Amino acid sequence: MLKTWHELLVEDHETTEKLFDAVSKACASPNGPTRPFIADVVIYLNEYVDGCHNKKEENHLFPILEQRGIPSDGGPLAVMLAEHEQSKRFLAQVTKTGNAYAHGNLAILSDFVAAFNAYATLVKTHYWKENDILFKMAQRTLTDADVESVMAGIVKTEAALGPNTHEHYHAIARRVIAAGGLEDLSFGLEREILAAMLNTLPVELSFVDANDIVRYFSHENREKIFGRTRGAIGAQVQNCHPRKSLHIVNTILADFKAGKREVAEFWLEINGKFIHIRYYPVCDSSGIYLGCLEVVQDVTGIRALTGQKRLID
Repeated sequence: MLKTWHELLVEDHETTEKLFDAVSKACASPNGPTRPFIADVVIYLNEYVDGCHNKKEENHLFPILEQRGIPSDGGPLAVMLAEHEQSKRFLAQVTKTGNAYAHGNLAILSDFVAAFNAYATLVKTHYWKENDILFKMAQRTLTDADVESVMAGIVKTEAALGPNTHEHYHAIARRVIAAGGLEDLSFGLEREILAAMLNTLPVELSFVDANDIVRYFSHENREKIFGRTRGAIGAQVQNCHPRKSLHIVNTILADFKAGKREVAEFWLEINGKFIHIRYYPVCDSSGIYLGCLEVVQDVTGIRALTGQKRLID
């Protein structure tokens, strides 16, 4: 399925934010970043973030928003344009110090880090404003013809830099992210906090590994919809289901392992409660099957909701 203009721009944001975190981690490591690593960072930020991503917005999205009544001399659009200009000034320092480091002046690393931190802090906040404010405003404002024009502009901007521009620069970003050893967002959480979060969710979770062995269930010390004890841990999941349902269990797991299904769901009524049960395949970043996640939820109250209760009126 083709991505929308909004999805493409947000994808750029997400990739760049991961690169920022990878750079910060690499610069804080005992040995510091390699010279080719910093060279890649400078190329990506200048040629893609400033020279391509920002141009998609400045030349194709922002002008149409102005035509639709969103002024460029005030409000969110004016802020975005001003921050683009400010980011250019910060990026100039990143480029100057980064190039010096990449050419062998390793003593300048602290200057690079200071310049990079100022730039990354600005851009991260800028992306948040675009994702949560400007882009949502645009989605409400743009006509179908406007959307086609923005998409054509994105394609044109990337094509001007050469063939496969998006893939080329995102590959550079992925190289930086991998070299920087960036971990997922859970790396900063203590085990106790992560466990408490899982037990706080209004759903009960169970995980079966790639060999169909039960490895985890949440809400151990709380009342559960489907009771289970620690005796289930280490058991073959097929031994935890009635014999008459085994063919369904095995079919679901086989489909997950083969990549044929993204979810399996069931629902039933128990003692006046409406229970929703979902199974999901869990895969790593390269698509390798890690196991199956079961999510059980009492949705009785959710089904009874009507009208609206908004956080902000």
